Amino acid sequence: MPVAPGDCIGKTAYFSLAAVQAVWHACDMSKIYTPTLHPRIDRRKREGPVKVRDMFRKGDSPISRFNTWLAVRVTKGVGTMWAAYAFAALALVSLPAAIASRNPVVLVSWISQTFLQLVLLSIIIVGQNVLAAASDKRAEATYEDADAVLHTALQIQDHLAVQDNEIEKILAQVASLKAI
Repeated sequence: MPVAPGDCIGKTAYFSLAAVQAVWHACDMSKIYTPTLHPRIDRRKREGPVKVRDMFRKGDSPISRFNTWLAVRVTKGVGTMWAAYAFAALALVSLPAAIASRNPVVLVSWISQTFLQLVLLSIIIVGQNVLAAASDKRAEATYEDADAVLHTALQIQDHLAVQDNEIEKILAQVASLKAI
């Protein structure tokens, strides 16, 4: 017996798999629940990622904003490989004098106080910038993944509750058909 759309149970005595599937498709059970997008998705699209300029908060004093701006500028300038090359060249200027002194203390001082501090500072900043960017990206992705999983789990719970209600209705109608 064919089942018309909207006639979710019909008064049929056939309980074969085909009949149940026909009832299921006629009821269009997939449309009894409509998932909604999590508000964080839209808000995230509007806000975009946090940028360095966002760190210049409007509520801070002008001196605090200037200090933040200057610190970012210096870090961006010193934290490049080009700055490391320039510092290495600058340190090498005093190397001949350290060697000419023939004093091991002067040479060790030149290596530790001049070369290592000038050159390694920039290289360490470059490495830290790369590691921090990767860490921030991982942290943001992990947070967004967890938020999406939570939202999906809540939608699954809602969907199951709606399905449970519909199954209860179907079972009640099947029980009434069995009584006939």
